[in-house]
Amino acid sequence: MLGYLRKKRDDVTTLRSRIFPFRVRNYKAKGNIALIGVGGNIGDTLRRFNHLFYMLKREPKLKILATATILKNPPFGYLEQPYFYNTLLLLETTLTPMQLLIRLQLIENRFRRKRSFKDAPRTLDLDIILFNKRKVAKAPRLIIPHPHYQERESVLKPLESLKGVRWLKRVL
Repeated sequence: MLGYLRKKRDDVTTLRSRIFPFRVRNYKAKGNIALIGVGGNIGDTLRRFNHLFYMLKREPKLKILATATILKNPPFGYLEQPYFYNTLLLLETTLTPMQLLIRLQLIENRFRRKRSFKDAPRTLDLDIILFNKRKVAKAPRLIIPHPHYQERESVLKPLESLKGVRWLKRVL
């Protein structure tokens, strides 16, 4: 298990490890760029994030360009649940937004994701936050940019750790 460096502020903790944050060096991304929100609060979430990282590295249509720091933060919406861990992944993909959504949901299922009710506790949550600079307005099951991402500390704090990543300007 990888060690994590923790930095605490009130009810929020920022965590860093060998792969969170991570950046690919000397690579020219030519495909679509997607910013993916990653979250979870059931079981050993940090270990699950590590497994997800290595699983995604083996996905032929996805390339991890960068990862953000991890944020441990209180839940919102449904409050009677454990704190969440959240991070971001910047990916290159040849998939369309809908194909990417389907692929991410299959990955969530591999990690035993259950959708019991809105804002419920979960083993793994993968959300497309941004995809290139495209807007997908209320396609079935998909809205890009992700609604309210600019108001969520669980996205904004990890996003700060991605500042300076050259591919980020292709989605923001």
